[in-house]
Amino acid sequence: MGKQRNEKEPGRKLVAQNKKARHDYHLLTTYECGMVLTGTEVKSLRQGRSSLVDGFVQIDGGEAWLHNVHIPEYSQGTWTNHSARRKRKLLMHRAEIDKLESKANETGHTIVPLALYFKDGRAKVEIALAKGKKEYDKRQTLREKQDRRESDRAIAAARRRQRERAAR
Repeated sequence: MGKQRNEKEPGRKLVAQNKKARHDYHLLTTYECGMVLTGTEVKSLRQGRSSLVDGFVQIDGGEAWLHNVHIPEYSQGTWTNHSARRKRKLLMHRAEIDKLESKANETGHTIVPLALYFKDGRAKVEIALAKGKKEYDKRQTLREKQDRRESDRAIAAARRRQRERAAR
């Protein structure tokens, strides 16, 4: 299987990404988790349909739960179909859950999903412990991104001109 666009490693098929989380939060640490899913949820994910925009993770009774992630109903599903926004249990090690719970209880910290993907045939979700950005932080990040893009363009244009001179 060839490497597909926006994928970091082979055997990983990206289903959904939460780009807004990277804009709205400072990401402190990331974790890869498995999920407890029904058959129709897996089939719907394999069709590449899902949304992480409003999603968040909450820890209840020593278990991590993924809330508000939209996995639409499977089109060929019957009475076995799932509800689109039900809470889903995350599969993590006890030590990771305990560490996340203690950090998430600090003021301003939350746990957000970043990506939903298949890794070697198993559905995984990448979550991150995050701290909310202030409005000026968001503007600063955008400004840095824009400056980086402009400098990359200038460097590429200079290299192009240099190649054209060398070809003459």
